[in-house]
Amino acid sequence: MKFDTPAGINPIDQERVVGQPHTRIEGPLKVTGRATYAYEYHDVGPNVAYGVMRGAGIAKGRITAIDVREAEAAPGVLLVMTYQNVPKQAASGRGAVPQLQGPEIKHFDQSVAFVVAETFEQARAAANLVRIDYAQAKGAFELAQVKDQGKPVADAPDVRKGDFAGAFAKAEFKVDETYTTPDESHAMMEPQASIALWEGDRLTVRTSHQIVHWATRGIAATLQIPEANVRVLTPYVGGGFGSKLFLYSDPILAALAARELGRPVKVALTRPQIFNHTSHRPATIQRVRLAANSDGKLTAVGHMTWSGNLPDAGSENASEQTKLMYGGENRLIETRLSVLDLPRGAAMRAPGEAVGLLALESAVDELAEKIGMDPVAFRIANDVQYDPSVGPSRPFSTRMLVECLRTGAEKFGWDQRNPKPAQVRDGDWLVGIGVASALRNNLMMPSGARVRMGSDGILIVETQMTDIGTGSYTVLAAVGAEMLGLPIERVQVRLGDSDFPRSAGSGGSWGANSASAGLYYACENLRAALAQKAGFNTAEVTFEGGNIVAGGRSVPLGEAAGPDGVVAEGDVTFGDLDKKYAQAGFGAHFIEAGVNIHTGEVRVRRALSVCAAGRIINPIAARSQCLGGVTMGIGAALMEECVVDKRFGYFVNHDLAEYHVPVHADIPDIDVIFLDELDDKSSPIKAKGVGELGICGVGGAVANAVYNACGVRVREFPITLDKILPGLPRYDA
Repeated sequence: MKFDTPAGINPIDQERVVGQPHTRIEGPLKVTGRATYAYEYHDVGPNVAYGVMRGAGIAKGRITAIDVREAEAAPGVLLVMTYQNVPKQAASGRGAVPQLQGPEIKHFDQSVAFVVAETFEQARAAANLVRIDYAQAKGAFELAQVKDQGKPVADAPDVRKGDFAGAFAKAEFKVDETYTTPDESHAMMEPQASIALWEGDRLTVRTSHQIVHWATRGIAATLQIPEANVRVLTPYVGGGFGSKLFLYSDPILAALAARELGRPVKVALTRPQIFNHTSHRPATIQRVRLAANSDGKLTAVGHMTWSGNLPDAGSENASEQTKLMYGGENRLIETRLSVLDLPRGAAMRAPGEAVGLLALESAVDELAEKIGMDPVAFRIANDVQYDPSVGPSRPFSTRMLVECLRTGAEKFGWDQRNPKPAQVRDGDWLVGIGVASALRNNLMMPSGARVRMGSDGILIVETQMTDIGTGSYTVLAAVGAEMLGLPIERVQVRLGDSDFPRSAGSGGSWGANSASAGLYYACENLRAALAQKAGFNTAEVTFEGGNIVAGGRSVPLGEAAGPDGVVAEGDVTFGDLDKKYAQAGFGAHFIEAGVNIHTGEVRVRRALSVCAAGRIINPIAARSQCLGGVTMGIGAALMEECVVDKRFGYFVNHDLAEYHVPVHADIPDIDVIFLDELDDKSSPIKAKGVGELGICGVGGAVANAVYNACGVRVREFPITLDKILPGLPRYDA
């Protein structure tokens, strides 16, 4: 079904199940260890072997010699693969990700050898016995050094509207500041892992991936076999944040080795390999120029972003949200990408917006202070109900930013904030409050589902959709229950299997809304089939209490389904409503932070997020997503940074001991408020993405709170104590 007209009243609007809080239906499996993740299958076939990937020890250059004799002679070793003996694969591109391809080294920890043995310990030991000599070449590892070589980016076209230079030059109040953000790691708990099994010419791969059909396509393309011959299973994913949108060495090398050996092969990447072999969020340099009149109305909006990546990879489009966030007739928004020889940069939770709003929302506060205007009032004054880079011809489908700001200000006690920095003290702590707006583009993807009603009255849902800890099982169970008039306990959900109908998968915050829309249409078809089979006029029936009801007659669903049951499929594609209407979720984050007067240490004391994201399908899951987003936003603002060794081009702090992420002691109680909103231009569910909205703007709110607390404005993230101490007011011990 093509969704190309706004949704009308439909069964989801009943909200008997949808919109109500539900604990996760798969929760008991997870807390008892019965939810099986990719590496944990121990019964996939006889004689499972273990593989270990060896990564390159340089970032750029060539392998000049490779000696595998000692590794091949080691106990338990079954196979050692290098570029010299690896089976043929497709060239890179069109989804293919070939491994061990020649002696050229393009980034640190690129796969250069793969050792398979009877046990993991044997494979690990033997991998270290592969002797490799390199000829190291000079590489580019610092964004600042290659910034001026940046090129325009096709998927982030420049915006030039009005006379930015003239408006900026003559403005009464302006800011022109540069902000930097570092490389960041996804640092999810479950590493990339795969188990490959061949049965004749058919391959089954159990892997940890966010989008099943992308994985199927990539594996098939790389191995040069039909997609129909590849089955991918990924029913549980232990976190991804974008890292598992892509394929790395684990499924490809496991599949190649399994075919060579005629037995299953399993491989999990090590924690250091997560940092250097897989992807990360690229560093940015951002110049933000804002100008306004004395009434606080923006007259010029400028945001330029530079990032770097490997030649065939993309940019961190940190200027994109600035195209939509605030008004201002004169606009100059640009994105530039340079070539770097660091490991691949790619999508990480809220790519672009998460770091772009760090800069934009800091600059907004700096301008509001110059004008002498309250930061919340300044943001409200520059609200606009249409895409400001296009004009009134493209209104927002819904936009409740002002309501988010006002609600948050009231609930958080914003009126108690002292606008003058470094005035509020609590013992050894200076205390401040900050705010930032949040925006995350609402994206939709085609998605489908299969539904089955059995004679027992239980609805079974099957779709390729994945659950990466986001609550997909429960969200889809709620939608199915609502559509068929069932309690949620009467719905079984099966996910993450390429044999099921293709789904949107988990990424871009499009998962829940898109997958629910596909399920909606599958359930519509099932409703019609059941009603017809029970002898009803399909236009007159209602589904409630496990029954089909019309004209004073009620038939249980199981009876209508009959002994053979009834199966239906449905899918959704999307028309041009996103072209006619700007679609985004909005929010406001409020942070109270303390800065220690002696050490410069920062502690977040309170946090509130107010979000407007269309219909909230499951408030418990949505709140959890926002809690995770706020936590990651605090981490990005205060501690997360992949430190580059500029000699060898790799991330030094490649484990969870030295790459600092927030722990429980770093995070206070977080309050989350969802405003009532329906977006009928988004989908028949009338929802929007939530998972990434929660991180957008949080770092800016932290930075603004730190400045309000101690009077030190840090523009080089993360905000660490060494950057605060030089400007900290002096106090007697």
